[in-house]
Amino acid sequence: MASFKTLDMIGDVTGKRVLVRVDLNVPMSDGKVSDATRIERILPTLTELSQKGAKVILLAHFGRPKNGPDASLSLRPVAEVTAAMLNQPVGFAADCVGAEAASTINAMANGDIVLLENTRFHAGDENNDPEFAKALAANGDIFINDAFSAAHRAHASTEGLAHLLPAFAGRTMQAELEALEKGLGKPAKPVLAIVGGAKVSTKIDLLMNLVKKVDALVIGGGMANTFLAARGTSVGKSLCEHDLAGTAKLIMIEAATAGCAIILPVDGVIAREFKAGAASEVVGIEHVPDDAMILDAGPKTIEAINAWIDRAATLVWNGPLGAFEIEPFDRATVAAAKHAAAQTRAGALVSVAGGGDTVAALNHAGAADDFTYVSTAGGAFLEWMEGKPLPGVDVLKG
Repeated sequence: MASFKTLDMIGDVTGKRVLVRVDLNVPMSDGKVSDATRIERILPTLTELSQKGAKVILLAHFGRPKNGPDASLSLRPVAEVTAAMLNQPVGFAADCVGAEAASTINAMANGDIVLLENTRFHAGDENNDPEFAKALAANGDIFINDAFSAAHRAHASTEGLAHLLPAFAGRTMQAELEALEKGLGKPAKPVLAIVGGAKVSTKIDLLMNLVKKVDALVIGGGMANTFLAARGTSVGKSLCEHDLAGTAKLIMIEAATAGCAIILPVDGVIAREFKAGAASEVVGIEHVPDDAMILDAGPKTIEAINAWIDRAATLVWNGPLGAFEIEPFDRATVAAAKHAAAQTRAGALVSVAGGGDTVAALNHAGAADDFTYVSTAGGAFLEWMEGKPLPGVDVLKG
């Protein structure tokens, strides 16, 4: 990863109009923000710019508006929560371009913060329309991207703007990129990847990229069943993509060629029904009854995974090892997460995690805070793990 421009290179911002692309696509319930993690992550950038006397103008999307403005997808309620968390007022403009935005920005004093309305109320944002990017740029002197989670899309507010104004990475973006560099860019070896989740079909590119970059790959969750079946092991009624046996075999061949060890379950927790309190037992992976489902990795598998965590200098984690939402099928995920957290705390491991259910799984295990870095970026984190270019990051390279 080439070096990228950060706030440390920005110079004097006093009185400058600084457009900051942030991720405020937060979960809402009954019109209120139900999880403010993404707001929390952007506070350092906003506070730093405000204290340096910049006029801080926030650009963000929210939801997926279909045909222009939609009152249910307004960012107005998010402005109030952001203000409360910053402990300073956050103004709001009912549009992100045009007269409405301009008059609000013209009234700003140095250090003020304003949030502009949902950029996706304009089709030009997702289309990366050059005219829309110019309309956004007209309200700023400097552009800062602090939304890694939207960096895998070449939109006007993430990529287009960076060609029109001096562009830099915000503190959240910087932390994410530095963590990713430690994870797969220039990691300390050996590198272990843990990839779980339900389906191989959604993670083919990811697995193909990882086997060439890591020393060992743990495959868990429903995905593991597809690999076991491809190997000729009966998985009973478990979730399994039998039609992807050929793909699973190809990934195993690629891994062998690259010298990457693949770790599959040697035992599993099985049940006849998938519900809380269902009767379950541990069996060797070769002895899964035809009428049973594998819903978690067993204790011997956990032991093997933890032994690999002990050997690793770097861990990259995406996806749970079992059906962690329902006890007792959360044991493998919780045990491995806690072990990785302990190794990280001890200074023996760099641990980077993210994507999909991963954050929920690590929070459930009470381990997220001890990981080196947990990304909330979802799709962007996965595309980075797949080795794909991220347009919103590439434009910030120095």
